[in-house]
Amino acid sequence: MSAEDLEKYETEMELTLYREYRDVVSIFKYVVETDRRFYLCNQVDVKARTEAGEVFFEVSMSDAWVWDMYRPARFAKNVKVLTFKDVNVEELSPADIEPPKD
Repeated sequence: MSAEDLEKYETEMELTLYREYRDVVSIFKYVVETDRRFYLCNQVDVKARTEAGEVFFEVSMSDAWVWDMYRPARFAKNVKVLTFKDVNVEELSPADIEPPKD
């Protein structure tokens, strides 16, 4: 596979992922962003934890969709993320989830 073929494949995968996001965003209540992933979910709980003097976040989500073009299944019933980095949680309002039309 050439570098051009690989770039074309990744571009097509990103477009497919965006289209899937556009199709499913309206069924979720929250957007959760961590240092490694972007999630849509209907329930989220973030807890700050301390262990050996280090602070980290435990993020639990239910009914989630994961923005990851390399995952064969992006829907997950439950997701738990542990991270030492920032976590951003936003509640979607109906106006926020109105995807652009093709």
